[in-house]
Amino acid sequence: MIRVGLGVDVHAFGPARALVIGGVTIPHERGLEGHSDADVLSHAIVDSLLGAAGLGDIGRHFPTSDPRWEECSSLEFLREVRRMLAVAGWRPGNVDSVIIAQEPRMAPHLPAMHEAVAGALEMAVADVSIKATSTDALGAVGRREGIAAQAVVLIGSTAATSEAG
Repeated sequence: MIRVGLGVDVHAFGPARALVIGGVTIPHERGLEGHSDADVLSHAIVDSLLGAAGLGDIGRHFPTSDPRWEECSSLEFLREVRRMLAVAGWRPGNVDSVIIAQEPRMAPHLPAMHEAVAGALEMAVADVSIKATSTDALGAVGRREGIAAQAVVLIGSTAATSEAG
């Protein structure tokens, strides 16, 4: 059995924070606002995995009201969701994602993001696709107000789920 999940996340830029995307700190004068490290890419992937497995969304499992997640690396969210999927009888098959940003340029950082996300999800790097695009100066992202990300995942049932289903 297989399922598909979709995740979307957007964060505004804020002052005096590191910019972390896909578990990689990117040199930039502004970071993203958020309770955790505000890693927009990891958050979109988390939501896509949770949705595919029918396990709710990021806010349900990592609420901003819980101090455990304050300033937490979103790679830990990915690790925890990977564990949750395993308990529920699912495994990630592949991730296809896109970062939508007018600035900074993402291309130099994509290989490190691939490694970080794949490692957190215990997947082969070849099974994790991370792309980047701009909005050609349209909308809030185009006005350099923040960064967005989208992710689609395919998950497959493990043997235990296949036998039960």
